[in-house]
Amino acid sequence: MSALISGSMAYDVIMRFPGRFAEHILPEHIHNLSVAFMVNDLRREFGGCAGNIAYTLKMLGGEGYPVGAVGHDFGPYAKWMDANGISREHLLELDDVFTAQAYINTDDEDNQITAFHPGAMGRAHEQPLPRRNGAAIGIIAPDGREAMIQRSKEFADAGIPFIFDPGQGLPMFDGDDLVAFLERASWLAMNDYEAGMFCDKTGLDLDRIAERVDALIVTRGSRGSLITAAGGERHEIPVVEPAGLVDPTGCGDAYRAGLLFGLMNQFDWETTGRIASLAGSIKVAQRGTQNHRFTADEFADRFKKVFGYSYA
Repeated sequence: MSALISGSMAYDVIMRFPGRFAEHILPEHIHNLSVAFMVNDLRREFGGCAGNIAYTLKMLGGEGYPVGAVGHDFGPYAKWMDANGISREHLLELDDVFTAQAYINTDDEDNQITAFHPGAMGRAHEQPLPRRNGAAIGIIAPDGREAMIQRSKEFADAGIPFIFDPGQGLPMFDGDDLVAFLERASWLAMNDYEAGMFCDKTGLDLDRIAERVDALIVTRGSRGSLITAAGGERHEIPVVEPAGLVDPTGCGDAYRAGLLFGLMNQFDWETTGRIASLAGSIKVAQRGTQNHRFTADEFADRFKKVFGYSYA
């Protein structure tokens, strides 16, 4: 079984600010903000939600096909994907725009300020969803607005169940848009902040949202995650203590790769959530979004040590 991963492909410029953003922002002058943060670390990494998810899913032992659009500067990323055995066959290459670029600045309390240039991502809808034998599951991660709406219809028309993960793209949609996604999606994944925004936009509380999907997954940072499955069955998923809190960027994508892997293998929600939690923990201990490394066997062994049972 394989997965179709609809989402952004991007270069991430990741910066680290040695301090707290809050100490340099004057509330009384927020209407006339002029702030510069001197960073002591800067790296350019391969990223984007689709790329990040496919990367971790591959290491877990799953096969994922990113679906999206990239620009004329994609060459180095293409070589990276080839070296890691990740398919590029469903990426539309456009020669008149840049690949999407994210500029992410993180302070000492893991608060983040991000600037994002969509570039080719804004035309991701020009790449149709492929009809692949064996692609029995999908995910819609943050991407261009038109692409996300189009993908939900394409997945529904193809009869492929999918996770809807609006992420930072959630502000692009109004309540009616989000309800339409709910009607098509099998699973909904968000962090707790996004969940609050989703409720505000739709007028639905989390219990009513959970009733409309097979499962609602809400990540809550250091408090773990909560999975509400069909029938209201709730699963509290614990956080896995990471080897170090190095870089939170991409942690959510690693978590979602774990969700996909569990669903692809028809594991129960307790196991699926724990796989996702462990994947996120491994990622957060490494800089960048695609620099963590493990084999499927190493991951399974670590899962058994952490949780006391084996899924493999």
